[in-house]
Amino acid sequence: MSFLVNVIWLVLNGWWMALGNFLIGCLWCITIVGIPFGKQFFKIAKLSLSPFGSTVE
Repeated sequence: MSFLVNVIWLVLNGWWMALGNFLIGCLWCITIVGIPFGKQFFKIAKLSLSPFGSTVE
């Protein structure tokens, strides 16, 4: 069931959110101070591709 919902999410919203978070992560990684924030945005981008059935630890 979560696979089907993840596919619907990816087609409708997920790839826009992942692309946006990836680009913001790249912008944060330009400076040394922003690298930890950039890494977190990359994790959020990965999670925004398939949020259903995923766990955050």
